[in-house]
Amino acid sequence: MKNPLLSLSAVMAASALALTACGGGGDGDSATEGDAGSASTAAEGDGVLAVVEHMYGPTEVLEPEDGELRVVALGWSDAEIALALGVEPVAVHDWQSFGEESHGVGPWAADLFDDVDPEVIPRTDGDLDYEYIQSLAPDLILNVNSGYDEAEYNRLSEIAPTISGPEGAANYNPGWEKQTQLVADALGLSAEGTELIEETHTKIEEAREAHPEFEGVEAITGSKFGEAYGLNLSGDMRWDILELLGFQMYAPADELNNGEDFYADISEEQVEIFDADVAVLYPIGYTLEELQADPLISSLDVVQEDRAVFLEGDSDLSMAFSAGSPLSIELVLEELTPQLAEAVENLD
Repeated sequence: MKNPLLSLSAVMAASALALTACGGGGDGDSATEGDAGSASTAAEGDGVLAVVEHMYGPTEVLEPEDGELRVVALGWSDAEIALALGVEPVAVHDWQSFGEESHGVGPWAADLFDDVDPEVIPRTDGDLDYEYIQSLAPDLILNVNSGYDEAEYNRLSEIAPTISGPEGAANYNPGWEKQTQLVADALGLSAEGTELIEETHTKIEEAREAHPEFEGVEAITGSKFGEAYGLNLSGDMRWDILELLGFQMYAPADELNNGEDFYADISEEQVEIFDADVAVLYPIGYTLEELQADPLISSLDVVQEDRAVFLEGDSDLSMAFSAGSPLSIELVLEELTPQLAEAVENLD
């Protein structure tokens, strides 16, 4: 399947929304140290902070001589995970065009920058500016949630130790638990990463227990962009969070779940695949009003019966829904869960 992040680059640049912020793979089991590969933290004082296994093999991260690890976070949501672990990157690749005021991360994470005013690298659909990255003098490059281009990895590795995604991961789909653990491992904070994952699962489970009415309700998450529609599948956190809350995928949509792709293009003739008990729909390159006025979307029973949750394209919730980091998941649980509860009420 063509990666929608690449095929829709023009739309995404214009809308400041990213289609495949695919921190997915949540199966309900907390990741444990080493799930993302393996990491060993060397004894203090031997000059090695950690050795991290990822899809391109082991990478040795050295302890900086001055004790301050200079981290350049290039992967989608890698910076947010580092911040959640108490590490402030010196540069952030701004995947969702949050801008310099937000330090290139979601508003839910921006305040965690305290001692560092990071360089914000604007999102580009071309090659990375390797000379600029080198000028930042990084001790570590995080590129965990990315397109997994081997040539890109090799070039970054010439600049500094670089951590890519977990072995076997699809482009832009490391799984939020594995992404979190790999970032933590690279920072020499493996135990803290495991704890962060467990805390996030606890929050998800608390939300699920607070809403037993979600259990078994058929749902979908999807979008409209250009003249096309898209369906999020297992492996995309935008669906996975609903599943973790107790929803199950609408049977016709589930037929597209092949275990490999985390997104499916939906033609105009297939739009009824969104007509689940509950739908979460968001626009890309459109306003919310334009999405709601779409004649095919508006004709669905799930919309006409107020069982659809529409997300404003540039809202914090919509952005968090796409980011798929522990910090953004917390915001999604706080703001989306009540809207889902209202939609489920309308099933009666």
